[in-house]
Amino acid sequence: MANLSHNNYTQETLALHAGYTYDTQRTMSVPIYQNTAYSFESLEQAAARFGLKELGNIYTRLTNPTTDVLGSRLAAVEGGIFGVPTSSGSAAIFYAIANCAESGDNIVFANKIYGGTQTLFTHTLKRFGIQARVFDIDNIASLESVIDSKTKAIFFESISNPVISIADTLAITAIAKKHKIISICDNTVATAFLHKPFDFGVDISVHSLSKYVNGQGSALGGVIIERAGLNELIKDNPRYPAFNTPDASYHGLVYSSLELPCFSIRLITEWLRNIGATLSPQSAWILLQGLETLELRIKKHSQNALEVAKFLESHSLIKSVAYPGLESSPYHNLLKQYYVDSQSSGLISFEAQSYEAAQKICNSTEIFAMVVNIGDSKSLIIHPASTTHSQLSKEELQSGGITPCTVRLSIGLESSKDLIDDLKQAIEK
Repeated sequence: MANLSHNNYTQETLALHAGYTYDTQRTMSVPIYQNTAYSFESLEQAAARFGLKELGNIYTRLTNPTTDVLGSRLAAVEGGIFGVPTSSGSAAIFYAIANCAESGDNIVFANKIYGGTQTLFTHTLKRFGIQARVFDIDNIASLESVIDSKTKAIFFESISNPVISIADTLAITAIAKKHKIISICDNTVATAFLHKPFDFGVDISVHSLSKYVNGQGSALGGVIIERAGLNELIKDNPRYPAFNTPDASYHGLVYSSLELPCFSIRLITEWLRNIGATLSPQSAWILLQGLETLELRIKKHSQNALEVAKFLESHSLIKSVAYPGLESSPYHNLLKQYYVDSQSSGLISFEAQSYEAAQKICNSTEIFAMVVNIGDSKSLIIHPASTTHSQLSKEELQSGGITPCTVRLSIGLESSKDLIDDLKQAIEK
């Protein structure tokens, strides 16, 4: 079987076939190359690969045939040119930022994002000398006010976790392009089957593959996907000297001079090589299995979530519901503008009458498990202020729209009737 042309096939087909040609055994399933190092045909070949004159396997910390299929397949489905898998979604976000910024620089991020990512930006990056500045995702004009000559990346989530806002992607990327800054979109919740960030001007897409791509809560993983043509933004751009000045560790190599996707190549040669948050072949294989059914599952997640959201919105003991699929949502028009068939994935958040009511609901469900993960085939419930966002200050929680009454649901693939019945008894208990 030949490599599929990304231009000729749909996402559904690419999710099953892209990036893999039959090996010598003609296996239909991608083999697990449970391997650390690779034999060279000659010393000349070894030297050429270490000098980036020839691409090929050297050591699994950098590349591996199984993880390469995953990266290629995810890039094909999303419409990107190159995908670099990592050991987790957090590693993907850190590497994407570290590839753009260094000590003395700053990044800008949306106020409504996952708590672990916000902690990475506001605390961990500070120890690397990188400042993190915040803008209001609901007031895009605030973005330009925090950009300066040292701003190296603009980060946002396409669908935010846990308050389920939707980003006006075109408005954000227009500002990024105006200032020649790399835009990074976390597309974990939406997935490429509902939203394709590159179609709206995004430069880099990151995912936690542990969520909807995996779908079973059985493997950690992340990916960084580069859009075609990003080299043109980076080359000779004074914001990105690491790409435009000689790299002493590669004897003076200038990444922007490569005809290869330079953002991804530097991710591999600088960050995977030197720090090593590498995805294991076993995990890559598990994630490939999930990707094959993602298109079908995300439709069911979205369908179930809309039915559950409508029930919650109608219940007198629920103060408010955040789900863009509801016509009452302030993000409903953005959903129709950016998302396939106006589907908005499987995350819902709602406001209970009080903290005590939220606590009672979380403790009383039978089908919903109290778990901090999302995107599982099984339905999950959590109290963000006590768990996933507990490291944030009161001001940060308020800015992100999270209160002591906020409850987050990750809607699974069970019967929506059973899920509604479970929530009903927990709310009314």
